[in-house]
Amino acid sequence: MRIRLLIAGAALPLALWAALPLQSDGASPQSRLNDIHKKIQSTQGRIGRRKGTERVLTTQIHAYNARIGTLEARIGRLERRQAQVQADLDRKQAELTKLQGQLRDERRRLVRLRKRLAEARAALAQRLRELYQTDVPDIVNVILDAHGFADLLERGEFMQRVSEQDQRIIGIVRAARTDAKATEARLRVVTKRQKRVTAIVLSNRNQIAGFKQGLVNTRVGLAGTRSDKQHALVKVRTSRQHLEGALSSLKSEQRKIEATLQKAAGTLPAGAIRRGNGSMIWPVNGPITSPFCEARAWERCHPGIDIGVPSGTPIRAAASGKVTLMQSVGASGGYGNYTCVSHTSTLSTCYAHQSRFATSLGSNVRQGQIIGYSGCTGLCFGPHLHFEVRINGAVTNPLNYL
Repeated sequence: MRIRLLIAGAALPLALWAALPLQSDGASPQSRLNDIHKKIQSTQGRIGRRKGTERVLTTQIHAYNARIGTLEARIGRLERRQAQVQADLDRKQAELTKLQGQLRDERRRLVRLRKRLAEARAALAQRLRELYQTDVPDIVNVILDAHGFADLLERGEFMQRVSEQDQRIIGIVRAARTDAKATEARLRVVTKRQKRVTAIVLSNRNQIAGFKQGLVNTRVGLAGTRSDKQHALVKVRTSRQHLEGALSSLKSEQRKIEATLQKAAGTLPAGAIRRGNGSMIWPVNGPITSPFCEARAWERCHPGIDIGVPSGTPIRAAASGKVTLMQSVGASGGYGNYTCVSHTSTLSTCYAHQSRFATSLGSNVRQGQIIGYSGCTGLCFGPHLHFEVRINGAVTNPLNYL
């Protein structure tokens, strides 16, 4: 009778396990669960990297916004400077226009003076020719040739008018020549000043053109860079949101499989003891789903190995020793239900994410003894055993002892 009960007890879990739905590819639920667990970890890592990229891009965009703000202030100063230069340019332009008018007037005046000088020189030359061709009357001849006192007065008055006319012609020539020289001097001054003012006007115009071009280039460059960063941020954010949607789907499928596997939790057989080349035995018999010191989004080095097994799989002590630490989910945090066994004064092993304990604090356990059952308590994305080997409290690779 007892044999029949034992056979029935052993057959029930097997029947339940056989009744679990298989995937379309024929994989077992546990295999599918392990695969989902790996995909979840990979997806979370990708999401973490996307979030990191988002933070970098957001920081860069903030930095560009700050630079744009600083540049906008500089642009404001440049625009005020541009207004000042434009006002100065307008004044110089007005001055140039005035000088150009003065220059035209001086040139017209010079033309008139030169014409007047030429006429005066011609009149003087004519007078000189006449004086040369006519005997020069002297005062004695005028007196001797006069026919009476009245004629003498008339001849003297004539000589005086001739002398005065000659002096006036000479004065006109002299004044015209002096005025022409002065006008030419003023013309040189005005021309020189015109060149100087023209150079200033051109310089100011070039300065304004340079300011405007600098402003345009700066605005275009900053706007383009910020637009590229914002476009990249939108792209990364959209990718992260898609990954989060995929992660949600994976977790939903994970929960369904876990619910199916949970029906058989606590009733799975311990199975054969698995030995390797080390002094310890494998605490459970399953594949390694996460190696030692694997980098994750939330930790730089995974402190143990994850062995994929269904919930409720019995956990064996890897070596004989004493239970020196037992913590529940609330005390251990991410480790969930957590047990540590000390084997020597320096060597210990620890077992995390258990669904329940099968030993007590302070108990002496032998190698291969069942000390708990696997599960998914604490920070966990699927049923498995997290197994650690510690030397003086520091984690080391468990594969060196298995």
